[in-house]
Amino acid sequence: MNKILYLIVLFLLGYGAQAQELKCTVSINSDRVVAANKEIIKTLERSLNDFVNKTRWTSQEVLPHEKIDCTMFINIATMENNQFSASIQVQSSRPIYNSTYNSPILNINDNDFTFQYIEFENLFFDPNSSNSNLTAVVAFYVHMILGLDADAYSLEGGTKYFQIAQNITDLSQQSGNKGWKQSDGAQSRYYLVYDMLSPINTVFRSTTYKYHRLGLDTMSDKPKEAKETIVKSIQDLEAIYKSRPNAYLLRTFFDAKSDEIHQVLKDGPKVDLTATKDLLFKLSPINISKWDKLN
Repeated sequence: MNKILYLIVLFLLGYGAQAQELKCTVSINSDRVVAANKEIIKTLERSLNDFVNKTRWTSQEVLPHEKIDCTMFINIATMENNQFSASIQVQSSRPIYNSTYNSPILNINDNDFTFQYIEFENLFFDPNSSNSNLTAVVAFYVHMILGLDADAYSLEGGTKYFQIAQNITDLSQQSGNKGWKQSDGAQSRYYLVYDMLSPINTVFRSTTYKYHRLGLDTMSDKPKEAKETIVKSIQDLEAIYKSRPNAYLLRTFFDAKSDEIHQVLKDGPKVDLTATKDLLFKLSPINISKWDKLN
């Protein structure tokens, strides 16, 4: 009996070890590279899918339906002697309570993605070193996905994941690769994570929580109150605009949420959108055509 119990425990431990946190599709496009070795691209794509989906990123036990839906699309621009330059688009979403709807959380395009890859090399993540820009960039965005998802369920719940992303940034600054330093521009990975953790931007993270957990998650039970909460959470972002009108966090928020905000605000119970509409014109002028249609 003891032996049987022991085997059952081993089985359960093995099952838990396979319960990784992400359900991510990594896709690579190399059409722009005329003489690309298509086999190495296929191998890289398989390796990255395994790296993202089979690495144990957290200590949490995650059921299959609790995995975070996300995608990473890598567009190769050049490839020469195992050196690659590319862009990476990262998207993630979160299920909304009592619905079949998945709300977009992150939609970001990073054009500063250069890396070396030798076919069949093992990809792994070491939080205390950065010897591969390929795994560093991917691990950085994995932790941004984890952090934003956690923030959308509990107030500032993603701090530990953002701190790991910040550590990846700090370790990668000596690599010479773009995107990791303050001098690499206001829309770099550096600013994305440092702004996320800055005390002056805590309103961004509280908006993420209120918008999703107190807003969208309650839409099926209390649609008018939920819509009013969503409106108020968007209005809170004005504090960031007043501090820095072109803040990268504002762009990342509306790149992910603009279509959804337009749909939520134009449908359902009527609420006063006069002030909110004017604010949206300021916060995200690139989406003016969507805001114009709000009543």
